[in-house]
Amino acid sequence: MQASISISAEPQQRYVLRLADTCLILAQRLGEWCGHAPALEEDIAMTNIALDLIGQSRLLYTLAGKMNKPNQYNEDQLAFLRDEHDYLNFTLVELPNGIRKGLTNNFAFSILRVFVVASFLKPLWQRLQTSNNPDLAAVAGKALKESRYHQQHAGDWVVRLGDGTDESKQRMQDALNQLLPYTTEMLTNDAVDDAAHDSGLGPRFGDVKTECLADVNAVLTAATLQTPKATAFVSTGKTGRHSEHMGLLLTDMQYLQRSFPGGVW
Repeated sequence: MQASISISAEPQQRYVLRLADTCLILAQRLGEWCGHAPALEEDIAMTNIALDLIGQSRLLYTLAGKMNKPNQYNEDQLAFLRDEHDYLNFTLVELPNGIRKGLTNNFAFSILRVFVVASFLKPLWQRLQTSNNPDLAAVAGKALKESRYHQQHAGDWVVRLGDGTDESKQRMQDALNQLLPYTTEMLTNDAVDDAAHDSGLGPRFGDVKTECLADVNAVLTAATLQTPKATAFVSTGKTGRHSEHMGLLLTDMQYLQRSFPGGVW
């Protein structure tokens, strides 16, 4: 069994890993829809969004691997050979697709999650285009175009379902009630954000809160959905403290690389 690698506590690397891990883990969840989406066109769309996110994560892992001095790692090592507490993604993206009435896959929850994450990433990529790290700025320029599409596609579904039948509206409202408490983590600053901002690497995540919420609220209004009241709950995935779902997800995701060290396609 392949041993785990370790990452440094250097805040700039952790900033990049937060983005890379968030993209990868959301892609992993979206990949579970392959062959199970409610329509063939949407089956293809969900898979394509997942592939976009994997592409973004690969570029970010390559950049983060170079920052891990003196031990530098490649994208596969960072993606597959870390322990759970060394993943820094938002808890929101690791939650299972089906969290309503025991459903294996809940399309309302999954498509709303894509919309919310894209609404966060879009303004973040916009600002990261002026990063003092040219590699990160280049990643942002490419990823921005993809996030715009992800946001538009998923947002159209949120409106269609929220302003649709009584059943679709209720499912989307349930998804919103379950998902919204996990968004606070995305838009709350900490020491890693401050270090990235002060060094010129990138903005604090909370700096895009206004743009993100403006886009989200506009779609929720069009979808005739009711925004639930805020709570004091704040998830902690970006600090390495995850939900009970993360370990199970990593067991599936890491199995081949752990069992066959160095294996390639």
